[in-house]
Amino acid sequence: MEQEQAYWLAWSQIKGIGAVSLKKVYQHFGSLKEAWHAPAIAFGEIDGLSSQFFNALNQGRAKFDSAELISEHKKQNPQFWIPAEAAYPRLLLETPSPPPLLYYLGVVDSTENQGIKPTIAIVGTRNPTEYGKRWTNKITQALVNHGFGIVSGMAAGIDAVAHHSCLEVNGRTIAVLGTGVDTIYPYSNRSLYQRLKTQGLIVSEYPAQTKPDRNHFPARNRIIAGLCRAVIIIEAPQRSGALITARFANDFGRDVYVLPGSLDNSQSLGCLGLLNSGAHVILSIEHLLEMLGTMPCLDRISSMPKSIPNLEPELKQIYSLLTHESISLDAIVEQTELDTSKILAILSQLEIMDLVSQLPGMRYQIKQ
Repeated sequence: MEQEQAYWLAWSQIKGIGAVSLKKVYQHFGSLKEAWHAPAIAFGEIDGLSSQFFNALNQGRAKFDSAELISEHKKQNPQFWIPAEAAYPRLLLETPSPPPLLYYLGVVDSTENQGIKPTIAIVGTRNPTEYGKRWTNKITQALVNHGFGIVSGMAAGIDAVAHHSCLEVNGRTIAVLGTGVDTIYPYSNRSLYQRLKTQGLIVSEYPAQTKPDRNHFPARNRIIAGLCRAVIIIEAPQRSGALITARFANDFGRDVYVLPGSLDNSQSLGCLGLLNSGAHVILSIEHLLEMLGTMPCLDRISSMPKSIPNLEPELKQIYSLLTHESISLDAIVEQTELDTSKILAILSQLEIMDLVSQLPGMRYQIKQ
């Protein structure tokens, strides 16, 4: 596995080749070591690779000593997972852009990575009201008491309250950073960081000593959404990283739940916009738990047999992307890179054949 880690590391360092393309390459070849040594013409068999990918491919691959590469990297980054490992978080692996290397620090829970223990993200503004902090505490502790783990971004505000509230009742919490796992940001969370190292888990797609960069945090939010079955937005203004997390959650087929707020509170306007777009409103703790209780168990979904009907190639390509959990039209477009109009026509055919159901918000799933 260490050799395969070396090739994931090498691929990830090629400028112009991102996580979406690497997932496609891995799915096609079954090994990034094999892909590294494959002729360029072999990549033409992979749908959806851009001209930028081929330019980067031709310029980026070179001979290297895999043992030396991974040995040097592990001196500062001793712990990380790659998508080819069984330990890689299962829910994150199912997203279109799983990080090629996911660094971690703290206590690993294998049931969490396998998707057996359910996790919920709680995110929101860095400047919460007392109302927002109080409800973050109530919701977090209720979820922990019902067996959920809590994921957030260790930012100031709602994120920090969610982590602290979880730890206060000995719950399980994961912090997803936009820096290296060895970097405390913001520094005001230094005591929380120390607790997370010993009682929780810290993860990041960025290597050690990566400092804060404003461009890292939007990408970080896809990992928060990807690790979870659902995302809860507590308070969020109209321009908020929490809203980016909600968009990723929608793209990944995760449910989004929102704490309603006042029109007089600017920190709630983003939440009200999400409610207007179809997110679930939280009316009480009991109401939230009832809604979460309707989510099908991940193991039950995965165990449902999915027989592929005898379909024409284009119909089969789209149908194979669908599961019993809904997926957005945008996510299908991203994974196939077909024209939206073409995909809509195919989905309509599948609906007529009674194979696919369309849900509100242009979301699709296999017919139950």
